[in-house]
Order: sequence, then C-alpha cells, then structure tokens
Amino acid sequence: MLKKLYYKILDLSAKPRSEIILSLVSFAESSIFPIPPDVLLLPMTLARPLKWIRLALITTIFSVLGGMLGYLIGMFLWESFGEQIIKIYHLENNYEIFKNNYNDNGAIIVFLAGFTPIPYKLITIASGGLQLNILTFLLASILSRGLRFFIIAGIIRIFGNIAKKYIEKYFNTLSTIIGIIVVVVAAIWLYL
Repeated sequence: MLKKLYYKILDLSAKPRSEIILSLVSFAESSIFPIPPDVLLLPMTLARPLKWIRLALITTIFSVLGGMLGYLIGMFLWESFGEQIIKIYHLENNYEIFKNNYNDNGAIIVFLAGFTPIPYKLITIASGGLQLNILTFLLASILSRGLRFFIIAGIIRIFGNIAKKYIEKYFNTLSTIIGIIVVVVAAIWLYL
C-alpha cells in the first residue's frame, strides 16, 4: 500500500501545482500537520532534479513561516492551556527551571528539532510559550530547516537515479527503518 502511495506521489510530483502543495504541507507541518514535507520533497526532487534548489528553498521558507505560526500559537495560547496544566500538577517550580534552561539552550533545541525527526511543531509552540527570543528562534529555524531540506534535495539531485532505484528496491525495508528511527528518537525525546 505504501509503495502504491509512493508511486502516486512521484507521479503527482512532476506536475506544476505540486509546488503549491509542497508549500502548504511545509507550512502546516511546522505548527499543526503531522506529515513532514520530506515526504513530498523527496519524490518531487526525483521527478524534477534540476529544480532541487528551488524545491529545497520553497520547503525551507514555508517551513520557517509555519514555525512562526507555531511560535505565535505558543505565545498567545500558552496561558490558556499550558499554565493551567502546570498548576494542576503543581509543577510551577519545575517549570521555572525548565523555562530558564530552555531559554539558555533554545537555539540548540530549535536547531535539533528542525534538523532531526523530533517533531518541530512541538518546539515551535514551546518556543512561543516559553518566550524564547524570536530572533534566536528564527535564525535556528532557518539554519536547521534549510540544512535539512537542502541536504535531502542535494543528495537526491546527485544520486537521483541510484537513489530512486534503491528506494524502489528496498522500499519496505527503508519504511521500517525510518519508522524505527522515528519511534526511538521520540522515545529518547520523551525520556529526556
């Protein structure tokens, strides 16, 4: 089933309107949508390898703009929900320690979340809620998201046909490995 979806996405990726969909998914993923834009960026770059810079740039710009929406959600809705949860569990003292550490290490946290499979949307919302410096947030987001998407698109540009054959031949194995990595990273993230 996933392989059929992969071929469908690959086919749709060559169409002109696919960039609009990539923009929307990149924007929404950074604040509310669960599917990362890599799912579209990969096949779109395979379908149009000469447009790899354009595709990576679109993904980066709209991901960072979506991250700003997440930041604003955290900034304006944190008091409605976040503080109430902290008070219910009597974690006010722990929260202050966490907030201070978050602001001290915010650039690193945002960079790691933007570059790795850690859900970036959680960090965008937390950054707004914990009032991380907006410039720090923006710079770390641009750097991490840009690196991530340009590396992915660049690798596909360089190794396009080889990558495509490898993906198609080992699709199920790659899907399983990626799934395991996501679960392990999420477990580590939750544990820390």
